[in-house]
Amino acid sequence: MTIELGPLEPEPFMLALGLTLLFLITWTLGCSLLPRIERVKAERWDATEGRTERADAIRAEAEAAHDAGRQELAQARHEAARIRQEYAEQGAAAVATARAEGVHDRDRLVTATQVRIAADQAEAAGQLRQDIGELAVALAGRVVGEPVHTVATDRRTVDRFFGSR
Repeated sequence: MTIELGPLEPEPFMLALGLTLLFLITWTLGCSLLPRIERVKAERWDATEGRTERADAIRAEAEAAHDAGRQELAQARHEAARIRQEYAEQGAAAVATARAEGVHDRDRLVTATQVRIAADQAEAAGQLRQDIGELAVALAGRVVGEPVHTVATDRRTVDRFFGSR
């Protein structure tokens, strides 16, 4: 089966030359131009899509670091609250101890002061009775016009007066 193409029928030499040139051009394109095209396409993809992927990876890493920082901060706050509570308890215990010591010291001072006041009061009362007795004897001596000091001492009048009270 042969097809008659008329004026379009190719010559075998031209057909061979055309096919050779076609393969030569295809080989040249495949060896030099297509790798360059692929490299440019890869660079474009890296410039657009690759940066987006890297940015997403960096963002994910930053979010992970941020979450880790939040967890660490939360742990630090928890630890600070625990330490504050511990020192508040220690402070309350120290205040209670100091208060107990203060109450004990106050009671001791009050007791010692009451004893000293009672002793001073007794001494002052004795001194006052003596002074009142001397003044009463001196006044009685002035009223009577004679010294009654020896009589009052012999009879112990002043002591009896204060003893009845």
